[in-house]
Amino acid sequence: MQLFYNPDIAAEATQATFPKDESKHIVKVLRKKAGDLLDITNGTGNFFKAEITTASPSGCIVKIIEVTTQNPLPYELHMAVAPTKLNDRFEWFLEKATEIGITEITPIICDHSERKVIKEDRYERILQSAMKQSLKAYIPKLNPAISFSEFIALTTNYVGVKYIAHCEETSKFSLKQKLQKGGSNLILIGPEGDFSTSEIENALETGFIPVMLGESRLRTETAAVVAVHSVAFVNE
Repeated sequence: MQLFYNPDIAAEATQATFPKDESKHIVKVLRKKAGDLLDITNGTGNFFKAEITTASPSGCIVKIIEVTTQNPLPYELHMAVAPTKLNDRFEWFLEKATEIGITEITPIICDHSERKVIKEDRYERILQSAMKQSLKAYIPKLNPAISFSEFIALTTNYVGVKYIAHCEETSKFSLKQKLQKGGSNLILIGPEGDFSTSEIENALETGFIPVMLGESRLRTETAAVVAVHSVAFVNE
């Protein structure tokens, strides 16, 4: 099944129009025509079966035939991850995390971060593509990049369990031992140079639980995907 994305379709809609770029792709590239059926998601939990009524590359219009709802994840997972020096590694994390199951992502700029600017529009497109490829009806929320200290300040009243995965030789728990089924989870993953000592102390003072993701020293993007999969695995 080829899945299309249109965030502007409400659950009760009877018709919808695709923006110009997607319309051009549907009509010119895929050569879809009036009467053809499309499978669509709005990224907020709904799948739509729709029939093309106007096959225009400037505004493809469809008639909604059927609406179904996908159950949301049985947990909430917010990953706050430092962007990697090589941008494609962070993009790989975004793709795999979406395929596995995640609700929210925040890029955090840390003391040791080598990348401090992100391509938010490109990241959004990667999330959309991964959602469609994995046939999901929910797209993760992507927040703007924020400094570590600002992010920590925002988590003071977080309702859920907060974890920080770091590499310092201090007392830590295994993430898989601490995770519980359901609920809300927030996990911090640092940059290639790890979190600074002051950042770790700041997080611990704010209620974060220090965890490790195994015996191996993992790259940032690998650690982030391992954490996402660990939460998904506990909730199977």
